[in-house]
Amino acid sequence: MRPGYRIVCELKATLPATLEALEAYVEEFRSVYGHWRHSTAPFAAELLVREALVNAVEHGCHREPGRSVRCTARLHARRLTISVVDEGQGFDWRAQWCRPPNPLAASGRGLAIFRQWATWVRFNQKGNSVTILRRF
Repeated sequence: MRPGYRIVCELKATLPATLEALEAYVEEFRSVYGHWRHSTAPFAAELLVREALVNAVEHGCHREPGRSVRCTARLHARRLTISVVDEGQGFDWRAQWCRPPNPLAASGRGLAIFRQWATWVRFNQKGNSVTILRRF
């Protein structure tokens, strides 16, 4: 950790790959981060956490409760770092990164949400781990 890089709050969890577990984590996240005083911070923060977890549960683990999703959300003075890792096969995020979402599809907007709301996004080589930074 860099000098002066103080973590204000950290929320860590290993979740079964279910929507119910995802919702419970988001609810806890909202209770911890929801009263943050920056005007758009609670909306942007919850949107990014929720989208990263939905992608991991739905696409990475295919909602298989026997698989796990690890999530860490760290609040620093004026930034939020979100890290999500799933047990899935990963995906070729490089090929998908700049593609616009299909307006008629029921899913497929996650990367567009990351591009719009995150300060930066990093995937691992395999594509089953994402780290998102949002500065406020």
